[in-house]
Amino acid sequence: QSITQEVVGLLCMVLLTLTALVANTVVMLVILKTPLLRKFIFVCHLCAVDLLSAIFLMPLGIISSSSCFNRVIYSIAECQGLMFLNICFISASILTISIISVERYYYIVHPMRYEVKMTIRLAVAGVIFIWVKSVLITVLALVGWPQGNGATSASRCTVYWSPGAHKKVFVIIFSIACFVLPTIIIFAVYGSVYRVARMASLQHTPVPAQAPAPRHRSNSIASQVTIITTRNLPLPRLTPERFLGSNKAILTLVLIVGQFLCCWLPFFAFHLHSSVTTGTAGGGHGEMVVTWIAYSSFAINPFFYGLLNRQIREELARLRRSCLNRPLGQELCLSLSEASVQENFLQFLQRATCTLETHASCISPSPRNRLDQTKMGFPIPGQVPEESS
Repeated sequence: QSITQEVVGLLCMVLLTLTALVANTVVMLVILKTPLLRKFIFVCHLCAVDLLSAIFLMPLGIISSSSCFNRVIYSIAECQGLMFLNICFISASILTISIISVERYYYIVHPMRYEVKMTIRLAVAGVIFIWVKSVLITVLALVGWPQGNGATSASRCTVYWSPGAHKKVFVIIFSIACFVLPTIIIFAVYGSVYRVARMASLQHTPVPAQAPAPRHRSNSIASQVTIITTRNLPLPRLTPERFLGSNKAILTLVLIVGQFLCCWLPFFAFHLHSSVTTGTAGGGHGEMVVTWIAYSSFAINPFFYGLLNRQIREELARLRRSCLNRPLGQELCLSLSEASVQENFLQFLQRATCTLETHASCISPSPRNRLDQTKMGFPIPGQVPEESS
């Protein structure tokens, strides 16, 4: 039975590594090869971090976790290098996810500010901030490691191998900086985004006949600051379409936030418990399990942050069509069928904010119309309008 469990565990680790390699490579190539998709710079950076983790970190994790490699011995320098890659890539991946959530928030709630402020310089500054913070946290973890020509088994090469009371301080700082604060940001941001989508779906529900008609608002900035003119009116009941659309939006949010918590909460909870509890040392089967649950995030992220986006899926379908020489009509039908079933949160919000006059353009927008919609926009409840410079 133990041999069977060992083989199954090894196959699962290899499968996760191969999935992370292929999925992150595909999403990166699609974004880099398509000029219109290069605005997803943080998604591309997340795929790059996860791809580096799949190349360097996950194979070393297989060696450290499987009993087939019990005879592998690491020197102190090699163990330090593994810890550097482990902590640095984990920090960079989680910080990138939190920045992506903030970017989506500004894209929806502050669209004009996003168009003006989101420049290449700001994106590069965000990437530099991610790596500087990750390297600083990693250097803090390597403080106090013993010097010399010592060696240890690959299975024992963890952050707890180096003795010292500062490891407890490091694990607490690492958990707060790379999990607690990003989790608070993600919950706050996606909560605000969902409220905007909820009010947008309610806006297009028929208003009861007894309710007074709202006053016509001018296009001045002062009048646009008023979020909802009918705030004091009773909320209209959701029709089946609006109810399903709202459920689709909240399901997308639950999947994104739930995937993040399921992958990283066991990892940080285990390390916090191991460092705080007196007489408890990390390592063993428990650390291997929570580590690979966290590593699974490297294989899942390209699906949740890359392939979930309709634009990336459509471009991937075009590239596949060009490779297989398939007719254009088949790919367009496939794209439309996918869009009707697997609509991501941002496209749901865009559809929910379409008015009757622009219904036709919202169903089949051209690239030019998409650009005009992005610049002009439709009034979305909850948005904070800014005056464009």
